Amino acid sequence: MSERPVSVPRNLLSIQSWVSYGHVGNAAAIFPLQRLGFEVWGVHTVQFSNHTGYGAWTGSVFPPELIAELLDGIEARGVLGSCAGVLSGYLGSAGTVAAVVEAVRRVRSVNPAALYCCDPVMGDVGRGVFVHPDLPAVIAAQALAAADIVTPNQFELELLTGMTVETLDHALAAAHALRERLHAGGPRIVLVTSLNRTDAPAETIETLVVTDTGAWLCRTPLLPLEPPRNGTGDAIAALFYGQYLRTGRADEALSLAMSALYAVLERTHTAGTREIQLVAAQDDLATPQRMFPAEPLA
Repeated sequence: MSERPVSVPRNLLSIQSWVSYGHVGNAAAIFPLQRLGFEVWGVHTVQFSNHTGYGAWTGSVFPPELIAELLDGIEARGVLGSCAGVLSGYLGSAGTVAAVVEAVRRVRSVNPAALYCCDPVMGDVGRGVFVHPDLPAVIAAQALAAADIVTPNQFELELLTGMTVETLDHALAAAHALRERLHAGGPRIVLVTSLNRTDAPAETIETLVVTDTGAWLCRTPLLPLEPPRNGTGDAIAALFYGQYLRTGRADEALSLAMSALYAVLERTHTAGTREIQLVAAQDDLATPQRMFPAEPLA
């Protein structure tokens, strides 16, 4: 089942936050994409010393106008037509959302086949909504409408759809509802991460992907990482996006991405560190040694 030609340009634009220490935002997304063979043009929306989960950090939030300014410079090189797509993560303001959507428009204007993958970073179980209260509605109205692929966690899926997700049937219904809001010209793929449903096997965690041709579920053991490690959502969005561009198959991309992320988290657990071990597990990013299958759902 081929959903998309695999002979795509090897250049991607990634618009996310950046930290000097550790791995979240672009610092969690760029390296995995590079290990998958992509040239990544990173545009950073913030520059912080470390992720905010530590409770203290230094650095600055960049104005939305910077995104347009940097796109001007990239466009002046005459290379936007070779860009396979855009990946976005944490968008801290309505102005940044608008700037990212405009970046997608500009890339598509010279490469209509470019795909936009939106990771709608807004909140999580236990933390609740951690963006401005008005921002989820802005992301839903603007970013989702432009996105071909969207990668919410279970909490964000509920927030975006207004639907409660407790079972697999709930998750499928919510994912299909969200698909209807995505860019009509694209594959309309929803990847639901950190799925923790009541009808799942104990001590496991799952990721669900839903497309117009089917749905697949990938399950891995639940590693005892407390607190949950920051950057895992950024990494899985990048891994899935990159593998989908490489393979043209949502099921294969899901299996490869989840297998790679599990290897990263296993290394992180063994090392006992707060930061995900992307560099230590770099060989598994491209070629995971332990594979977890993507099971088709009837």
